Amino acid sequence: MSQTTITDIGTVGIPVGDQDKALEFFTGTLGLEKGLDLRATEGFRWLTVAAPGADVSVALIAGEGAGQDTGIRFMVPDAEAEHTAMRERGVEVGELLRWPGVPAMYEFKDPDGNRFEIVEGAA
Repeated sequence: MSQTTITDIGTVGIPVGDQDKALEFFTGTLGLEKGLDLRATEGFRWLTVAAPGADVSVALIAGEGAGQDTGIRFMVPDAEAEHTAMRERGVEVGELLRWPGVPAMYEFKDPDGNRFEIVEGAA
């Protein structure tokens, strides 16, 4: 069996239809922080957001394929409070789920229809 030199996960990319609108949602509505915003040749833009102090960021990648289950789980200390706050800010949120022995969680969607989970607990 081979050994790896992989030590961490830095960024997870998601497809978005409009990077500026996605940036407004993730920073303005969700309160994440803008990270890198680099423009390269031929109109390519590398744009990232992250939770304050987080090691892993989300890249907002312009292109087709939006509306996916991203598999990304954002951690919060109180899922019920965040569920209420997101709903009040106009975010499309699913039912708050609670099962014995499992942290409270719910799904939400960004304006492109990409799906994410909020999970209660420590990161």
